[in-house]
Amino acid sequence: MTVECCDPPETDSDPRITSKRQLVEYLESGCKPQELWRIGTEHEKFVFRLDDLRPAPYDGPRGIKALLEGLRRYGWRPHFEGENLIALEDGHGGSITLEPGGQVELSGAPLKTIHQTCDETQEHLRELRQVNQELGLGMIGLGFQPKWPREAIPWMPKHRYRIMKQYMPTVGRLGLDMMTRTCTVQVNLDFESEPCMVQKFRVGLALQPIATALFANSPFTEGRPNGYQSYRSFIWTETDPDRCGELPFVFEDGFGFERYVDYVLDVPMYLVIRDGRLIDAAGQSFRDFLKGELPALPRELPTLSDWETHLTTVFPEVRLKRYLEMRGADGGPWRRLCALPALWVGLLYDDDASTAAWDLVKDWTQEERTALRAQVPMLGLRTPFRNRTVREVALEVLDIARAGLERRARRDGFGETEAHFLNALIDIAESGESPADRKLKKYHGEWQGEIDPIFREFAY
Repeated sequence: MTVECCDPPETDSDPRITSKRQLVEYLESGCKPQELWRIGTEHEKFVFRLDDLRPAPYDGPRGIKALLEGLRRYGWRPHFEGENLIALEDGHGGSITLEPGGQVELSGAPLKTIHQTCDETQEHLRELRQVNQELGLGMIGLGFQPKWPREAIPWMPKHRYRIMKQYMPTVGRLGLDMMTRTCTVQVNLDFESEPCMVQKFRVGLALQPIATALFANSPFTEGRPNGYQSYRSFIWTETDPDRCGELPFVFEDGFGFERYVDYVLDVPMYLVIRDGRLIDAAGQSFRDFLKGELPALPRELPTLSDWETHLTTVFPEVRLKRYLEMRGADGGPWRRLCALPALWVGLLYDDDASTAAWDLVKDWTQEERTALRAQVPMLGLRTPFRNRTVREVALEVLDIARAGLERRARRDGFGETEAHFLNALIDIAESGESPADRKLKKYHGEWQGEIDPIFREFAY
């Protein structure tokens, strides 16, 4: 999901924005040489009470607030909104934040290798398990809440989410489900120039359905099969057409930072932050804000922090900030939390692999990309594409990524490259069975049509 939980801080030195060029320059400032490229991995988990499997509320002795308080023993620093503890920070670029329905997210620090990413993830899960055990809580990684209806999901006490909760039903059918009942894993990647960003963006958008199929892990809704491999992915198509979707303009001649700025400027706003207060600006225009004509703040110009906040309110499958976010995968277990960055780093952080990935997708038409986006949430690896299936495309993509990771040659203490982190995905592609397929097989077999075993068998 990832709808952003910590808004950029306001400062007295926060510069006012007086021209679109400043917005373009902000994105351009993300360019960095390859030796400074890093990997930032984010993943969300559902937290549930062990005795009745219900989602953990915010307050109470077995609530999310108590979980966050318990994590402070490991050196995490608290971040409050009013009196509510809503996030933790480690001082090294990592944070633990809350999604609207109490999903706990690690936004990992920018790291050099996937070995480091997996160490970070393992330590994060170890800390969570220790505190959860004391509180009688459990965690599970799935793309969609498999048992409980939306009405049973507690909302976290963040003003931002109250604004979105009111706005979402006015623009889409499933926006509230996206907020409260989905979990994802994503990776954030760097670029060295505008042409580098453009090629990564295009490859990322084209291949996002392939990642969705490999990570498909949300086949249940309210205790029953929902007919989808990745219901989480489908939900995004019914959330908000103004801020979600395929972004076909990315493949047009002339695409670059400025064109993306134009797109974001036309996405309706959610809010503005002033003096620590969140001001409802839902549906208003950032273009008007640039002219000092925002109804929520008349005669006031935006700051750079306002722009940073607004960038977090667009939700395409690939999102541009001062880095690129790959956002198409369902949440899952530890091995796949490491496999997602391995996939995209293998494809995009090696020049030969990046060229091979672009050669694979560069002649795909917009109609073909649209068809993949529409069909993969339901059909997954079985989705037809040209004269083959997405499974066969996935095997080719994984070969490219594996070769890219081998050439990167970032080795751990045992001499292994990062390529072994792809093994979980190679197993899925070679077998043709997605994580969703395997859970459905259990549901119709040993679970005897009951959903509760999923919480015991697949908890972290």
